[in-house]
Amino acid sequence: MLRHPTRRRLLLGGGLVMAAPLASQAMPAAAAGHESRVLMGTRIDLTVVDADPARRAAALAAAWRRMEADAARWSRFRGDGALARLAAAAGARALSVDPDTAELLRGARRCAEATDGCFDPTVGAYEDWHFGDGAEARVPAAARLAAQRRRVGFEHLEIERDAPRARLARSGMRLDLGGFAKLPVLAGGLQALQQAGVRRAMVNGGGDVLCLGQGRDPAWRIGVRDPAEPSRLRGVVALRSGVVASSGDYERFFIDAQGRRQHHILDPRSGWPTRGLHGVTLVAEQVETVNGLGAATMVGGVRRAQSWLAARPGVDALTVGDDGAWFAGRMAERLAAL
Repeated sequence: MLRHPTRRRLLLGGGLVMAAPLASQAMPAAAAGHESRVLMGTRIDLTVVDADPARRAAALAAAWRRMEADAARWSRFRGDGALARLAAAAGARALSVDPDTAELLRGARRCAEATDGCFDPTVGAYEDWHFGDGAEARVPAAARLAAQRRRVGFEHLEIERDAPRARLARSGMRLDLGGFAKLPVLAGGLQALQQAGVRRAMVNGGGDVLCLGQGRDPAWRIGVRDPAEPSRLRGVVALRSGVVASSGDYERFFIDAQGRRQHHILDPRSGWPTRGLHGVTLVAEQVETVNGLGAATMVGGVRRAQSWLAARPGVDALTVGDDGAWFAGRMAERLAAL
């Protein structure tokens, strides 16, 4: 019997995400606005600090509009979306996409190249896996995964240099941008808040937290969950502005008939969930620096992550796996006790 022991709590219980905002310093209740909705299969929390209630309300509305539109156009579950159209034309012609989608695909391909395919946006070809997305949870047959493996390969994702056009070169290919689009969706929401005049805000989406602060604003305090014991926090990161991005085997998973945890981060080389590492947390100033890197680290492991992080100065990292915890950059000193 397959079980989803924590799915509902992970979707609706914001305190159980890997990076959850704790009480911030000296935030007047009258100056703060909080709203939550479910997007991209996870709970999104917006917090805006602004003394003007009308500006808060307008900013929150603008942020939701932006995030909902981006989440819709980059979802692989929408039959009328760009990803579905590219899949339908796979092995044939290139299709026009909007400029933002073309840039997102270029970024996904660059990340795949930089990580030697440990991150790969074409893992959508492993279409038999389902993790609480409305279909029955099941373990695919090994023969099916082997057949689908021939349709996976970022090098067959083609994006034209001078025009917003893209193509999947092999028949049967499918994109899954779930591990790459979420941070840009959240960043779009934060940008909408800034454009509405907000100076201090936080966007929290299922383990990914983006913070905005100015000058002497108090830092946001972000609780970092312990992947080895997901019911507790490992420590707190203080961040005025930047991103805390997390990936882990505890976010979307089911327990199979043999009692094994089957989770949503798939190894592109095999189609099976990754093993060894249980979670990765990255801290950086810019989303682009870390986008896709958490999933790649779950696939490639600590040794490969060391070389990737060497090319990304300013990124701090924590991984927790079967062999214990590994810290990179300033993460050990960033992570304060509760």
